Amino acid sequence: MFKTIKETIKETAYSAVKMAELELSSATGKEKKEKAVEFVVSRIPVAQPFKSIIVILLSKFIDKAIEQAVTYMKTVQYEQER
Repeated sequence: MFKTIKETIKETAYSAVKMAELELSSATGKEKKEKAVEFVVSRIPVAQPFKSIIVILLSKFIDKAIEQAVTYMKTVQYEQER
C-alpha cells in the first residue's frame, strides 16, 4: 500500500510544483511549497479519514518529493536558458 502511495506522491510532485509556480508566480517559495503539498495530498489515493494519518506518516517523504521536483524544474529551466 505505501509503495503505491509513494509512487503517486513522486509522480504528482512534479505537477504540483508546476501548478504552484503558475498559480503563485509572485509568491514566496514557502507559499508555493504549501500549495504544492496541498495538491499532492489531495491526490493521495486513500479515503479521506485516513489521509491525515498518511500525511503524518509520510510528511518527510512528501517534502523530499517536492524538493526533488523543484530541483529538477530549476535544472530544466537552467538548461533551457543556456
